[in-house]
Amino acid sequence: MGLGLYSLGAVFFWPSAVYEKYGGFVACTFVIGCGLATLEVAANSYIAVLGTPRYAAARLNLSQGFQGVASFAGPLIASRWFFTGANATTLDTVQWVYLAVAGLGVVLNILFYFCDLPEITEDALSQEIHEAGITVDDQPFWKQWRCIFGFVAQTCYCGAQIGVASFVVNLLVGQNIGISQSKASQLFSFCQITFTVGRFVGVAILNFVDPALLLTFYAVCCCVFCGSIVGSPGQAAVGFLFALFFFESICYPCIFTLGTKNLGKHTKKGSGLIVMGVGGGAWYPPAQGGLADRAYTRRSYLVPLSGYLVVFLYAGGLVISQTVKDGFHFRNVDQLAQRRMGASNTDPYTKEDESNQRSQDGKEKSGTAHIEV
Repeated sequence: MGLGLYSLGAVFFWPSAVYEKYGGFVACTFVIGCGLATLEVAANSYIAVLGTPRYAAARLNLSQGFQGVASFAGPLIASRWFFTGANATTLDTVQWVYLAVAGLGVVLNILFYFCDLPEITEDALSQEIHEAGITVDDQPFWKQWRCIFGFVAQTCYCGAQIGVASFVVNLLVGQNIGISQSKASQLFSFCQITFTVGRFVGVAILNFVDPALLLTFYAVCCCVFCGSIVGSPGQAAVGFLFALFFFESICYPCIFTLGTKNLGKHTKKGSGLIVMGVGGGAWYPPAQGGLADRAYTRRSYLVPLSGYLVVFLYAGGLVISQTVKDGFHFRNVDQLAQRRMGASNTDPYTKEDESNQRSQDGKEKSGTAHIEV
């Protein structure tokens, strides 16, 4: 459904561009946005539950890393081939791009339809968690506090991320160190590359370190570097900006997987709720812009700093909760595997018992046959 809506919106971009209708552009963008939102809810949930929970955060970071590649490759391609020379103010070349994107979406939709992908239902998730002996809160969805607070953290993080990125050019130009608008745009692309590298580095680290603990550390680093941007002018602010992009890289995937962990039958609802946190990006930039107008751009980074603080509180709270329940874990632990192993070790009927039982049955049958003879 997500790919279908995305392709539909991209197709109708063509007549909107031909007749140059602003309302058509708005409608197409809305349909594309609905498709992307649906696709993200479905894809993120599927990636998170398709495999052992131990590597859920790593899997989602890996898939989201390719989104980071597109975030800097797309604008670079557009600026070099689509919006240069005679094409700078026309939509002729962009029409073909949207048509190609729509065609690719249709092809992918057909492939997914015929692919034999495993169906993961809420009942199956609940059954797996129950068999592993993991305690799940059977409260209604609106009392699933881990997920509710995850939505709050995701909203604040997305707002902070969009706010930081929206004012990068203004921040770099305003440092009075000879950075022009074009140079600032190039540096912003390098910031996006740093963000992408951070996600792939996070994939490797998450194979060994507990996701909640790593998210806590990264959130602390985001707070430190964002605050350092506020208080450090010149070249130092530029360096802190790159560090901030690196450490905010894993936040979105980790918040998603932690917020939807062990939700059982509420997994789909929880996934949709946390993806709604992207809406935080709609109101953080205006607030940051208002502070920048009243003071200056560096000080406006106090607004995203508040978002990173919320992420730190959420991740730190999860670490404390896990420590109280199961003890402190630095390493990433496969909870399902541990519970299954514990269940098999405590099962009074072992493989040795089964072998002895078969031997006893054989003796009884042999004795019976001897009597009959």
